[in-house]
Amino acid sequence: MYKIYMIEDNEGIFEASKKYGEKYDLQFINVNNFRKITEEFTEIQPHLVIMDIGLPAFDGYYWCSKIREHSTVPIIFLSSAALNMNMVMAMNMGGDDFVAKPFDYEVLLAKIQALLRRTYSFGTVEQKDKGELYLNTANCTLVYRGASVDLTKNEYRILSVFMDNKGKIVSREKLMDTLWESDCYIDDNTLTVNINRLRKKLSNIGLSSLIITKKGLGYLLEVQTL
Repeated sequence: MYKIYMIEDNEGIFEASKKYGEKYDLQFINVNNFRKITEEFTEIQPHLVIMDIGLPAFDGYYWCSKIREHSTVPIIFLSSAALNMNMVMAMNMGGDDFVAKPFDYEVLLAKIQALLRRTYSFGTVEQKDKGELYLNTANCTLVYRGASVDLTKNEYRILSVFMDNKGKIVSREKLMDTLWESDCYIDDNTLTVNINRLRKKLSNIGLSSLIITKKGLGYLLEVQTL
């Protein structure tokens, strides 16, 4: 059963969504404390988040950005203000879809199911495996000798390219081309920031020397490390 964390201050919308969700074997869990959403998210470990924009304390954009700091879980925004600006802002903050209020619950459930299929059902078919290093394509998780680390979308895509080209130099241009083909914009400086963050996460699980810089050429995944 998939867990849906619903961050919505309208109890009626939550109860109706929960009722419809039960028909599709979905477990809807409502927010309990609007000031501790990240803590609740970590405890619940949902498969998908439904996020209202207008919330007590901080708005949905804020909480989406906090969740995106450590998770790539699908996020659907809800809002009664169906302005193009709100939709664009929602996508730029890391949202995967936008539903305007009032909405048809069958349509909402269809969007939820489509995102779940794309994120989990299809992704679980593949698991990249290089020696003791495993890159789980279903949830963007890296596992090495029992230690696990969550990756952002960019970090996952970068490491995926490295693993596909193990033992070969990967140019910065190739990495940026790969990310450019995705749903995000990235420039040269942003790539450097992502590489540095990825290296820090790798270091935390004992892989500080996995990615080697080849000056003027690009990067190399150290074969002997795996």
